[in-house]
Amino acid sequence: MIFFAVRRLAAGAVLLAVISALTYALLFFSGQSIARNILGDMATEEQVALKEAELGLDKPLPVRFVIWAGSALTGDLGDSWFSAQKVADAIFSRLPVTLALVFVSIVLVAVIATLMGMAAATRRGWIDRVVQVGAVVGDALPGFVFAIVLVAVFAMQLRLFPAISTITPGSSVDAWVATLALPVIAIVVNSVASSAQQIRSAVITQLERDYVRTLRSRGIGEREILFKHVLRSAAPAGLTVIGLQFVGLLGGVVIIERVFAVPGIGALAVDATTSGDIPIVMGVVVYTVIVVVVVNLLIDLANGWLNPKVRVG
Repeated sequence: MIFFAVRRLAAGAVLLAVISALTYALLFFSGQSIARNILGDMATEEQVALKEAELGLDKPLPVRFVIWAGSALTGDLGDSWFSAQKVADAIFSRLPVTLALVFVSIVLVAVIATLMGMAAATRRGWIDRVVQVGAVVGDALPGFVFAIVLVAVFAMQLRLFPAISTITPGSSVDAWVATLALPVIAIVVNSVASSAQQIRSAVITQLERDYVRTLRSRGIGEREILFKHVLRSAAPAGLTVIGLQFVGLLGGVVIIERVFAVPGIGALAVDATTSGDIPIVMGVVVYTVIVVVVVNLLIDLANGWLNPKVRVG
């Protein structure tokens, strides 16, 4: 298992290096003058040239990336070109909000989708139809549509939750719950049915296996077969679906944060990209990839524990 984890970490490190290099190159591909964006249109050519030299923009792109990567390996992601704030400080002030939003949503999606998928696979009937229709609707309608409806109904009309977030990492638990309630509901409603459909298919596949017939022939109850044997065998497929949902949520949470004005890392990335604040954008990319690699590693370890064949795959 240790060799399996080390191999996955090495693959994650390679992924981080490749994504960082590609992102760094693409950020400078537009050819716009970042120094002029910082100084404004009234700046002279001499001032722009001095600013470019100060930021290291007068060096070739590969040299700039090597310098940035060397600092990043020591834990120094630099300073914001616009606010002079440390990149790590800017990200750590936003990352807890985004991670709280994503982790709470994914836990609720996992629990509700597992219960719905198992119920649809074993009882069929109206529950199965609800899962099927919900999966189609969830795939067809983007998450921000649910988000706008929730804001219009529960924030603007019923006034049960705030329409605009004022949450910060130091806020009370009540403030976190009230602020994240609508964004979490929007994400869960949009994601749970499609996940439930995947889990339903995995459970049905296991129920049709020979070992289930053997267990039934031995007089073992359906509840024990379902929760002790079928659910464990179907878990790897369910974990894979939840892992893909997590990666999708981490990327798609930008829109949800915009709709609810949540001060998360997605909003920070959008603002930095718009202004051309390269150090902030690269910091967001690095931390996002690290979170994805760690979560995927945990899912791979769980799959490896449930199914030893995965460790040699």
